[in-house]
Amino acid sequence: MVAALRNRLREAFVRWALRVRLPEPAPIVLTQRRVYVLPTRAGLAYAAALGVILLGAMNYNLSLGHALVFLLGGLGIVAILHTFRNLALVAIRPGRCEPVFSGSLARFDLVLDNQRPDARTSLRLFTGDEAPLEIDIAPHASTVTSVKVLAKKRGWLPMPRLTIETTWPLGLVRAWSYAVPDLNCLVYPAPAAKAPPLPWSGESARGSARDGRGADDFSGLRSHQVADPPRHIAWKAVARQDGPLLTKLFSGAAAQQLWLDWGALSDAIDAEQRLSILARWMIDADAAGLAWGLRLPAVQLAPDNGPAQLSAGLRALALHNHGAQ
Repeated sequence: MVAALRNRLREAFVRWALRVRLPEPAPIVLTQRRVYVLPTRAGLAYAAALGVILLGAMNYNLSLGHALVFLLGGLGIVAILHTFRNLALVAIRPGRCEPVFSGSLARFDLVLDNQRPDARTSLRLFTGDEAPLEIDIAPHASTVTSVKVLAKKRGWLPMPRLTIETTWPLGLVRAWSYAVPDLNCLVYPAPAAKAPPLPWSGESARGSARDGRGADDFSGLRSHQVADPPRHIAWKAVARQDGPLLTKLFSGAAAQQLWLDWGALSDAIDAEQRLSILARWMIDADAAGLAWGLRLPAVQLAPDNGPAQLSAGLRALALHNHGAQ
């Protein structure tokens, strides 16, 4: 009950502290009004020790005791100023975030700018309960850092709220601020660990010549891959060598064209599992150099191969029933 109340109060404070519509447009400048300062446990212990020294100096009328208290008190006040200045006016710009598969870590790149002539030392960045990432920024310089977030499900993953803090130089006070950069990561469905073989039977696969020399121009052998069609296996070569499976290559054909069809999967398989199977098929077909097409209820990709085709297919799976493709 107490923890829930504390979390609600904290979220209310964060919403008040941001004071902007989320996500924030770039660049995000941590102005003086956005930087908050509170003593750390070490700072509270420091203040308590000064109080005890002051009481002792007053009780025994020690001039040097008073001087020591005033000296250490002034040091604490200067530390507050330097800690605040170490964070104030840092600018944050969103960078890139490469697509990832569900269940892996998304890397959100951020660019931090320091336009002041003094360095920013020991800045810590973190999201949620993740371990903080510590960085330094040289005078009049920029640095690029990556914040890692677990991608739990497919679709667009917005970057969560970023907390940036510092306790430099003495650790007596903590200065911190919040930011929500406008940065999203595309999360693909995780490829199925076990999937049915590629759909070679029926009308889902067919040969297609591209350079006019025919599909029967044998050009060599290579190691067999799971996605290779059974009829391309060099059975005679395997029998002669008594070794691993080999696949025949043909110079005049675009290998195989096949359709990866949503409707070809059993109705007993739920939507997310279908997407995982299709993702596995795409990766296997791409690894084998096959031309493949994709049929989803609302999207169709013409048969092709290569990195662009794989990226387009995985994107279609990631955004299935999530709005605009």
